[in-house]
Amino acid sequence: MDIFHDNLVLFLRKNGTPLFCSISMPIDVDVQEPKELDDLNPWFFPIPSELCSIVAGSNNDFMSSTYQLVISSPVIPDLTVDYDLRKKTFTILHQEEVTTISANLGGLGFQSNVSSIQQNMQLVKTSQNWSDLSKLFSCERVEVISHDGVSIPLVILYSWGAHCHGESPGILYGYGAYGEDLDKSWCSERLSLLSRGWVLAFADVRGGGDLSWHMAGTKANKMHSIQDFAACGRHLIKQGFVHQNRLCAIGCSAGGLLVGAVINMLPDLFSAAVLKVPFLDICNTMLDPTLPLTVLDYEEFGDPNSPDEFEAISSYSPYDNLAPDVCYPPVLVTASFNDTRVGVWEAAKWVAKVRDVACPSCSQSVILKTNMQSGHFGEGGRFTHCDETAFEYAFLMKALGLDDVAMM
Repeated sequence: MDIFHDNLVLFLRKNGTPLFCSISMPIDVDVQEPKELDDLNPWFFPIPSELCSIVAGSNNDFMSSTYQLVISSPVIPDLTVDYDLRKKTFTILHQEEVTTISANLGGLGFQSNVSSIQQNMQLVKTSQNWSDLSKLFSCERVEVISHDGVSIPLVILYSWGAHCHGESPGILYGYGAYGEDLDKSWCSERLSLLSRGWVLAFADVRGGGDLSWHMAGTKANKMHSIQDFAACGRHLIKQGFVHQNRLCAIGCSAGGLLVGAVINMLPDLFSAAVLKVPFLDICNTMLDPTLPLTVLDYEEFGDPNSPDEFEAISSYSPYDNLAPDVCYPPVLVTASFNDTRVGVWEAAKWVAKVRDVACPSCSQSVILKTNMQSGHFGEGGRFTHCDETAFEYAFLMKALGLDDVAMM
């Protein structure tokens, strides 16, 4: 929450959707009894879509009646909005410009910036209609039924014109740890893949999200996260979003554990994968309390000093469950020499073991790329990040046998 002189602003989540609302202060009700939120006459901030990522701006003035948010989604470039808590209106201050988009993206014309969109959005004060890039891109949220009947949110993004049903390549992103949500805000880097017909999907598996969703994917329940991710991958193929031989996966840090575990369980599901500074040797790491995060991670993954919890961890550990003579997909594994969160040796050990136990032809397509200067979050800098992303995209395209211009 944020508290101001005349208003209380609450950050809420409903069915995985972020919401903001304000309540006038002081609260003029009997507060001796528990109250429902609706009893306090809240004003819910209008937002463009339930798929939005919402971040509070700089709201440091206690006497202010204006609250600023930065709103974004896979089809809405970053939008800065001021909400007037007294008048219950809002003003759009700025929207990120989108430049250098191919003129034939998705077979639709597109201006070099979003100035027209921004002008249209000025009309929302009266019409309450928000504009976005949905004429170019489809962005939908579906519920995928996991192994135990639980519905898993899956956000699917693709270009209306470039996507080819049943034939397109795709990437499934996952994390599922520490209660963190996948970043589904606007990212201009994705345009390179979308224009080539790729499908980008974001699986909010158990282990991320709010408290109950987080706890459902921790410790002995971690296998839920892994099964959820596999179910989302199968859904993309079954529903024709992605060709069965063109589905890829990307996982970073604890997300690398997620993807690595699914590769062990279903080596034929993904045709290629990128594991970025991945947590792959969880058993050995969690048994070493001298490492910086080991003891703290007992709450997330369990304490391996307990026989039951050790058995649960070892059942999905990506390093310990590599099977001999199995054909593994092409995998790019990145590591950072100065990483204090995930040791550089985890990626090196995993790659070495895959090359040792997998079939000889598959092991040649498992690549280790180590940055000798950076830490867990990379070197930093916009151009360095672009170089890393371009390398990952190029690896996936090469692994799938796709040329640089189109998917076929």
